[in-house]
Amino acid sequence: MFNLVEKRRWYFILSAFIIVPGLLVMLYSAATTGALFRLSIDFTGGSIYDIRFTEAGATENDIRAIFAAAGDDNVIIQQVGTADENRWSIRGTFQDDSVIQRILNDLNALAPLDRGAFEQQSVSATVGQEVARAAVLAVLLACFVITGFIVLAFRQVPKAFRYGVCAIGAMLHDVLVVMSAASLTGLLFGWEVDALFLTAVLTVVGFSVQDTIVIFDRIRENIPLHLGEPYETIVNRSVWESIHRSLATQLNAFFIMVALMLFGGETIRQFIFIMFIGLLTGSYSSIFTAVPLLVAWEKGELPFVNRQKPVVAAAEA
Repeated sequence: MFNLVEKRRWYFILSAFIIVPGLLVMLYSAATTGALFRLSIDFTGGSIYDIRFTEAGATENDIRAIFAAAGDDNVIIQQVGTADENRWSIRGTFQDDSVIQRILNDLNALAPLDRGAFEQQSVSATVGQEVARAAVLAVLLACFVITGFIVLAFRQVPKAFRYGVCAIGAMLHDVLVVMSAASLTGLLFGWEVDALFLTAVLTVVGFSVQDTIVIFDRIRENIPLHLGEPYETIVNRSVWESIHRSLATQLNAFFIMVALMLFGGETIRQFIFIMFIGLLTGSYSSIFTAVPLLVAWEKGELPFVNRQKPVVAAAEA
């Protein structure tokens, strides 16, 4: 049986090569744009306009020039439907009625507008901030609840607290990877972080913890069945016994995610991409982060942790 846990240092190095550049990307984004991510109007506030021209002739550059002349240089413009429909979805920062009316007049001069098809939706920045605050509190609360649950469920296993901490460590690993992906796609493709991103992060947290607990539960079952075996051997056996269940569940989700990314349309593509990255790193971290952390802690390899281990090792020798 191949010893997966034995290569744990390489897994830690691989995670570092992913997370550290991701943190640098977020810092670069913060330095250049003022935020870790490219934020949508869910967080910055503004208005969404859905307009339709009755005649062809308006281009994205023309529309952008009108908004720029009014003082909005960061407007986001997307053509909706086919080119023949002449429909556009525009996201801007203006909420003042007089400014909006002036913009509409300029757009109508560009090409006749279908006033009956005009839609405007105003978004307050405080709504997005409250949602973000609630999501952060939910993740923090989940950390405490998950740790407490694992300590309670694994109370017959020595050092049950470690299982909870390692599960949280793997979960934070996944959150950092997802945040890095969101920051990078914002810089490269202009993708924005909105309320759906927070939904994706919370979903990833749930998948990550559930997958880790499945493996930890098998370790808990195998410890009394294989008394006398080295801890690393028991953990490695447990991983191999549960890996098929974990991968089977995740592969089904991966196929669905890929299909939705290819055929689901623009409106959910970013959300599905973030979910896909989250599930991918969640499948990795459950096996190659949470479990190696557990073994490294047991063997006294983690810095600033388990300092009495050398004394115990010397006594055993």
